[in-house]
Amino acid sequence: MKLSLHPEAEADMAEAITFYDQRTPGLGSDSLDEVLGAFERIEHAPEAWPRLEGPVRRCLVERFPYGVYYRREPEEIFVLAVMHGKKKPGAWRGRI
Repeated sequence: MKLSLHPEAEADMAEAITFYDQRTPGLGSDSLDEVLGAFERIEHAPEAWPRLEGPVRRCLVERFPYGVYYRREPEEIFVLAVMHGKKKPGAWRGRI
């Protein structure tokens, strides 16, 4: 199943990469790899992660405190946000 991203989800990812690269060069790339790994897990088994509200589910990213918030639609999986677990709780709700 195809996975697509909300434009703000792409911005979330870019922000995280920049943040981690500023802390340690190369760490941003590591965080991106982990997010892409979460995308692969979601594509493989989109129903595996718990629902938060309505159709929205969250898959936690390994090694980094981020969650991928998404919903399964008839033709695709739509990623609403890639957000830090504590930085902006609930901010993904405005993207539904």
